[in-house]
Amino acid sequence: MGSNDITIRIGGEAGMGLESSGAGFAKALTQGGLYAFGLPDYYSRIRGGHNFFSIRVSPQPLISHAEPVHLVLALDVETVRRHTGDVVPGGAVVYDETEEVPEELRQSGAEGDVNFFPVPLTKLAEEKGGRAIMRNTVAFGVAAGLMGFDAAHLEDVVRENFAPKGQKVVDANLRVVEAGVEASKEFQNAFPFQMEAVPDAPPRMILNGNEAFAMGALAGGCRFVATYPMTPGSPVLHWFAAHAEEYGAVIKHTESEIAAINMAIGAGFQGARAMCPTSGGGFSLMVEALGLAGITEVPVVVYNAQRPGPATGLPTRTEQGDMLFMMHASQGEFPRFVLAPGTVEASFRVGWQAFNLADRYQTPALVMSDHYLAAAYRTVEADALDFEAVEIDRGALLTEEDLDGLEEPYKRYKVTESGISPRATPGHPNAVWVSTGNEHDEFGAVSEDAENRIAQADKRERKMVGMAEEVDGPDGWPAMLYGPEEADVTLVCWGSTYGPTREAVERLNAEKIGRANMLHFSALHPFPSEAKVALERAERTIVVEGNVTGQLETLIRARTGLSVDDSMRKYDGRAFSPEYIVAHLEEEV
Repeated sequence: MGSNDITIRIGGEAGMGLESSGAGFAKALTQGGLYAFGLPDYYSRIRGGHNFFSIRVSPQPLISHAEPVHLVLALDVETVRRHTGDVVPGGAVVYDETEEVPEELRQSGAEGDVNFFPVPLTKLAEEKGGRAIMRNTVAFGVAAGLMGFDAAHLEDVVRENFAPKGQKVVDANLRVVEAGVEASKEFQNAFPFQMEAVPDAPPRMILNGNEAFAMGALAGGCRFVATYPMTPGSPVLHWFAAHAEEYGAVIKHTESEIAAINMAIGAGFQGARAMCPTSGGGFSLMVEALGLAGITEVPVVVYNAQRPGPATGLPTRTEQGDMLFMMHASQGEFPRFVLAPGTVEASFRVGWQAFNLADRYQTPALVMSDHYLAAAYRTVEADALDFEAVEIDRGALLTEEDLDGLEEPYKRYKVTESGISPRATPGHPNAVWVSTGNEHDEFGAVSEDAENRIAQADKRERKMVGMAEEVDGPDGWPAMLYGPEEADVTLVCWGSTYGPTREAVERLNAEKIGRANMLHFSALHPFPSEAKVALERAERTIVVEGNVTGQLETLIRARTGLSVDDSMRKYDGRAFSPEYIVAHLEEEV
């Protein structure tokens, strides 16, 4: 029996290779012509604790994870204990035959209708691969066999991933995969959920939001990255470090977040496209320097992959708690962009657009992701990341020829109608100026003159006129309405909640056309003016967001004067799922 949609979950302790093997199996599924959505869930520790990796797979495109689990690959009894209750009727739990599974756990599945398949995971890993840790690969071999998925695709990924370690390691892992497939044959007739490879499917790729954003930033000309690592933003640093030599990028693993943003500002001052990837705690330390970028009008990009706070909070979980903080961070007032992509594709697009916006308006561009979008792997079409659309716009950056032709002293902070002053990079004799964190005159010299203060503050604020036009563009990315134009309920969301909310809308409309639509924001500051029209037209509005206080609600009320009808907030460190949204919506209506 074929299946349209199944979820496999592998679980165990930290250090068992769950994320690497899970991502590898998701890649194999993608190479087999299927669509995968892989979501890691792990504790903030190197060893111990309970971690798991869920892979949803379908012949159709996926935009979210889902709650029902069809196959659990348990590398320890704790995985059986925690996840058997999530398994659907007819599903299965694969566990090591040496483990004793208490009878009460066997009855904890869906109405007791869950299969338990004992497999010698550790024995096979040691006999065929020489190391017990390879039982994760045995388990995925079992999964491939149970699903009827051609293990040749898994073997291809094994060759690719382990080639740097030598042929001996590759061969050991191939033997382990084969052993897992062979072990599954005993149980294949008892597992009804099949997911065969799709022959002759076009090539696709699988990546997460961090990788997509990093690729977009590189394509957009970013060549300087400075940061102090902080989960879940660190992988952007790792990605750039892995590609730095090939593309001529400078990577700085700094001693602190304060040093990181000051280095990035210095690089931006010199004309480089510079960025700091971080999370909320790291961004908190960057706040004073962000103001330096604001008053010196230096373009810089900060990427905040959010996690729950305050303080250390839940460092490996997800939340949308930093929106209003990022809009108002640093003392005083200055323009900045705050952007929040909702998908892998949007992460790539914003990755290069942010640098254009920062350059055009000579101001910081702040990009907000979160652990869910940053870390979740998703299969997309080969052309989903539109490299052809990438443009590099340096704004009012003066060329050598422009500077050669200057007939009057250069005014770095010249008062203009647009608020954007002519920008030079240091080194030309006709463009010598002072930059300081103090208020300054048009030449950059420190000034406490009242009229000058007003002129410079007004100049900076006038940039917001053009910036607002940027987020009201015709391509629909700042605020997008998905679903029928007329609907009983409009779910309003931002950032990473796009996927789960969109799928919830699709499920609701499958029951009744016109039941729901979605208004999603990926630009938050400046706030898209077109959004007010969409909100006014909505029959009933419910904001879906991952924080305690309802920050998007607050923003909508502040920018439009409108109040939403209701809210759905989640702040347990876990992402919204389509099932969660549908269930809570039905409770409310």
